[in-house]
Amino acid sequence: MAFVPAATGLRLRVPTAGSFTTVPRCRSLPIPAPAAAAVGRRARHASPVMIASEPAAAAEAGTAAASPAKPATKPASPNFSSGPCKKHPGYDLATSLGDAPLGRSHRSAEGMAKITESLDRTRTLLGIPDDYRIAIVPGSDTGAIEMAMWSMLGPVPVDVCYWESFGKGWLDDIVKQLKLDVPVRSITADYGQLPDLASTSGEHDIVFTWNGTTSGVKVVDGADWIDDARTGLTFCDATSAVFAMEMPWDKLDVTTYSWQKVLGGEAAHGMLILSPRAVARLESFTPARPLPKVFRMTKGGKLDEKLFQGAVINTVSMLCVEDYLDALLWVDFSGGLEAVIARSRANLGALEAFVERNEWAHFLATDPAVRSNTSVCLVLDMDKDKVKAMVKLLAAEGVAYDIGSYRDAPPGLRIWCGATVDTDDVVALAEWIEWANATLA
Repeated sequence: MAFVPAATGLRLRVPTAGSFTTVPRCRSLPIPAPAAAAVGRRARHASPVMIASEPAAAAEAGTAAASPAKPATKPASPNFSSGPCKKHPGYDLATSLGDAPLGRSHRSAEGMAKITESLDRTRTLLGIPDDYRIAIVPGSDTGAIEMAMWSMLGPVPVDVCYWESFGKGWLDDIVKQLKLDVPVRSITADYGQLPDLASTSGEHDIVFTWNGTTSGVKVVDGADWIDDARTGLTFCDATSAVFAMEMPWDKLDVTTYSWQKVLGGEAAHGMLILSPRAVARLESFTPARPLPKVFRMTKGGKLDEKLFQGAVINTVSMLCVEDYLDALLWVDFSGGLEAVIARSRANLGALEAFVERNEWAHFLATDPAVRSNTSVCLVLDMDKDKVKAMVKLLAAEGVAYDIGSYRDAPPGLRIWCGATVDTDDVVALAEWIEWANATLA
């Protein structure tokens, strides 16, 4: 069986004989696999999978013999940005967001029902333990991780592990802004490498990113380096990993992510997941520093449980909440967490095949065990000006947008391969990169 992701009002749009009909929205809607294959392809696409390349301009006709031929097809979607990321297949503004309670208070019964549904679906799909708390917080992933650090860091030494830009940013905030009275140790590695995570101490708090979005390097599955008998807490920024990589919840005390990454949701809101050990820290440690209102998670020395039951700290966008719910429904209808992880890994596989057949292309992460399957970073045997020219050329052709490497990373390409991207599109993009390389040679 396959499943249809797009929702409209309280109904779902199901492809039937080349058109769409609506049926009551439910938690799992099986349809025959042939019909499911059509899901996510809209009339604006010239083909169910890819769009034919535009004919060559007349000015190019005279040089056709000397220039490499353009590939015959383009990706159906040229959106390969690493954030905000591509919407899921089948996404449509009118149908996906038709049930949003616009103009209603987030404190109304309908608004609260939407928020709590999103929390419940998050727990179920990710397999988060029942005794872990989940909240929607302000400020995207950045707000969530800062909220946790400002509220909980301080009673024990801190190990900060980083190997790319965002992890380095958390270290800077800890050292330059929090200015803790305890030792802070940095454990680092160059772009493309993973640091010696085993050198962390179970007696310290540990702050790290699960996936280095700007370096294409992720933590090895299982995170065996985290001590099960630890007395410190682990703080994991997992924004480009959740829903694309397995999260060992028993190893994670504070986990944060944002909707606009792997799920292709809207920005501005973050997710904060706390283990019982993290809750114990909040109730036993009161930082001497002042905490802004949007960072406060306790009242009278006890956890503010209402925050983790849908009573958000500040007003959320009900349109964004609906968008998140739509993405969660898509995960469910696609076969759940295992299925969407497989989609992302298949996308990485398409680029691994590309690198294998082109000696001028390389992964920034040379070790396959730590290679990200979401923010895939490539380096090419060409100078940075030619890399920039390639990025501009592919964008001008309508083949790929926003695939240049992060500004602090080595020059190259960064191609988002999360589950919302179709593998056929990655395969088509690879052919166009080969064409661009030959064209710029």
